Amino acid sequence: MSPLTLTRRRGLAAAGWLGPAARRLGAGVAVLWAAATAAYLALMLAPGDTIDVLIGDGLDTPERRAQIIAEWGLDRSPLQQYGDYLLRLLQGDLGHSYVLQRGVGEILASQIWPTVQLALTAATFGVLLALVLALATAGRRSWLGGLVGLSELAVVSVPPFLVGILLLAVFSFTLGWFPVSGDRGFVSLVLPGLALGLQIAGVLGQVLREGLERALEEPFAVTARSRGITEWRLVAGHALRHALLPAVTLTGWFTGALLGGAIIVEAVFGRPGLGQVTVGAVNSKDLPLVMAIVLISALAYVTASTIVDLAYLAIDPRLRRSR
Repeated sequence: MSPLTLTRRRGLAAAGWLGPAARRLGAGVAVLWAAATAAYLALMLAPGDTIDVLIGDGLDTPERRAQIIAEWGLDRSPLQQYGDYLLRLLQGDLGHSYVLQRGVGEILASQIWPTVQLALTAATFGVLLALVLALATAGRRSWLGGLVGLSELAVVSVPPFLVGILLLAVFSFTLGWFPVSGDRGFVSLVLPGLALGLQIAGVLGQVLREGLERALEEPFAVTARSRGITEWRLVAGHALRHALLPAVTLTGWFTGALLGGAIIVEAVFGRPGLGQVTVGAVNSKDLPLVMAIVLISALAYVTASTIVDLAYLAIDPRLRRSR
């Protein structure tokens, strides 16, 4: 192969990545802008005076009102207020909590890591368990496959907080293997991680198994068997790649399940994190903090969906060539 041909092929491969990546990043920025705008309009259109809405259950004093007017530019035109709001967000300024008397960014920074730990632990448990069960039962009509299918249906049907209570009753109250509450390192992450991860494993396992079984009926599988390849190598080395695309599509739901479930699971297990912060912000009508949590959630969704789109290109090269 000549150097010119090799260079041209590399350029085409790079173009196959850069175009879709740039489009997806642009769409992600548009979604974040829409989320920020929706949160701002919710504040401006809320019943009552905007200053009263921002104060919430915090201390109402003339000094506090003057501070809010200055920070939000309420003495300026609506267009200027909106522009200042977007500019503050671009600079990383999420505002001030007038209930807790702290910066919103400071509050979230102090609580986001425990939630990230819980989400990563739950995702790891869910993906590994789904992968193991799907590989072990795909294409095998046995009692094990039926038992796994029923178990997946059961864990999908039960809410994560109820799974958490059952896990606490067995492994903490009865056996005493894990702490009941708090944040004491990895050992305190096992039960809440399982409470969130089991539902993910149930859905993801079903999708992976169906994808594997469809792939095992494709012509490439018949050809591979005729060449003497072992069934395990066929499943793990070839069919799995074809089954990953529909499974990766679930990442959006996956992210939502982690974010929504973490709020309740953290409360059940008495863990610090964004779940406790969200509940407290809603109860105290701390709207600046609620708005920031909405934006953080939107950012998590955008990040997950962008990674999914790029993962499609990595898993299936045909998508790069078609684009």
